[in-house]
Amino acid sequence: MADRMQWANALSTRPSLEAAVTDVVQRAVSTLTAPADLGIVFISSAFASEYSRVLPLLAEQLSVPVMIGCSGGGVIGTTASGQTQELEAEAALSLTLAHLPGVNLQVFHVLGEELPDLDSPPDTWINLIGVPPSPTPHFILLSSAFSSGINDLLQGLDFAYPGSVILGGQASVGGMGNRLALFCNGSLHREGTVGLALSGNIVLEPIVAQGCRPIGEPLQVTKAERNIILELDEKVPLVVLRDLIASLSDKERALAQHSLFVGVAMDEFKLSLQQGDFLIRSILGVDPSGGAIAIGDLVRPGQRLQFHLRDSQASAEELEFLLERYQTKAEFDNSAVGALMFSCVGRGEGLYGKPNFDSELFKRYIQDVPVGGFFCGGEIGPVGGRTFLHGYTSVFGICRELSVED
Repeated sequence: MADRMQWANALSTRPSLEAAVTDVVQRAVSTLTAPADLGIVFISSAFASEYSRVLPLLAEQLSVPVMIGCSGGGVIGTTASGQTQELEAEAALSLTLAHLPGVNLQVFHVLGEELPDLDSPPDTWINLIGVPPSPTPHFILLSSAFSSGINDLLQGLDFAYPGSVILGGQASVGGMGNRLALFCNGSLHREGTVGLALSGNIVLEPIVAQGCRPIGEPLQVTKAERNIILELDEKVPLVVLRDLIASLSDKERALAQHSLFVGVAMDEFKLSLQQGDFLIRSILGVDPSGGAIAIGDLVRPGQRLQFHLRDSQASAEELEFLLERYQTKAEFDNSAVGALMFSCVGRGEGLYGKPNFDSELFKRYIQDVPVGGFFCGGEIGPVGGRTFLHGYTSVFGICRELSVED
């Protein structure tokens, strides 16, 4: 039988770090029938005082050429019984191991101050990252929340590596004063971005669930300045918004008081917009006198946007819509071998009122696939062919081998 790609994940809730490491290594290694080429470790902030011990303890029991990972406010992984669990407020360790024949792996660590100017040519970014643009690499990024320059990095990678899928998340901490950890081979970092580039015999397919549903109709920005919308359909934005809210149900009006967002259409030429076509951004404030609305991104005249509401029902419906769409794609052939999950700390049990919601919904559509991940301070994933840093989002990266159609 030809050498095939294999993925394994193990999750441990042992309170002792030594016991947790032994647990996940033994279970993950026993699942594979070939040596691991890649390890990805996520550790909960309950172990914050022991971050420096993680890589040495793993190295004592595991020999793997490439290892990345980070800390998270919660950890996602696969139990011994094969169930995916999202553990948000307890000591937990998740280890993914992958045997990746025909896949080239390169890791890097960059600091925000090292990033080139956004006007720099692609070669400047390629030289910084050290990853050739051909064959097209896919990237997994794990970033610190501060001083990482992550937005500039995402723009630079999109520019230098067109066609690459870029996924990941910002390491999160569980409480005030906790430090974060980024793992890159044998090194522990506290800031910047750790990256993994995968090229060759691998496909990384993204699902980015932003957790919102549209209300009203799409509107065109007719006047704007930086992140401030001055006119919508040649009308005062605040008047348009008030009229929209007045047309909502009582339940929706109550939701709009604290969970109202703006979705910016990412495809200027698509006539019929639906869920997944928008980049969701926060409303930062309104000008009661002039009627302008400030949002959490740059906006320009000609763009289309639609107001959105976010709640548990909208989040569940959107993720299910995206999973159904993924499953019904022509190239879907059940060949996925592993998945990574990057979920906002604002989702999970706090949003749904019960644990494991997103991961259980994912497993309903993509079955028998080991899932590993963590709860992020910000999630990285593509919308409309460009990569963004999101909030309140669940990003999945589904891995499989190249097929003839690819």
